Amino acid sequence: MRNLSRPGTIGAALLALCLSAGPASATPGGPGVTAKDIARITVGDTDHILREITVPPGQGTGWHYHDGTLYGRVEQGTLSHFDATCASDGVYPKGSSIEEPAGAGHVHVGENRGTTDVVLTVLYVLPHGAPFSQDAPNPGCPFG
Repeated sequence: MRNLSRPGTIGAALLALCLSAGPASATPGGPGVTAKDIARITVGDTDHILREITVPPGQGTGWHYHDGTLYGRVEQGTLSHFDATCASDGVYPKGSSIEEPAGAGHVHVGENRGTTDVVLTVLYVLPHGAPFSQDAPNPGCPFG
C-alpha cells in the first residue's frame, strides 16, 4: 500500500459508486474479517466494487494479492500492512488513504494490531469477474 497523491479523485469515484448503489450484501472475509458490498458497477471489462471491510483486533486478512488495483480509506482504527519480505510497508491510521497495486508480485497482509476494529472503505477496480483477492502462502514471516 502507499499513500495516494489524489484522494479527491478516489473520493469522487467512491461517491459516484455510492450514488449508483444497489442493495448491500454481506460476504465473509478471512478469519474474523467481514466485508459488506456497498455498490457495484461494470464499465466495459472492468468491475468497480465499493466495500466496507472490518478487521477485529488481533485479526488479519491473510496473505493475498489482487488482480486489480484497490483504493481505500481507513475510517476507524489503524491498519498495519506488510509485504512479502516481512517488512512493514505502511501503518495507516484513521483518515489515511491507501492503495494496493495489482498482481502476484504484490503479495501482502493487513493486520489489526490495535484494540478497536479497523474499518476500511475500499474501491476494488478488477478485471470483470475476477475474485476480490487471490490467496497466497505465508512467505516465511513469523506473523500473518
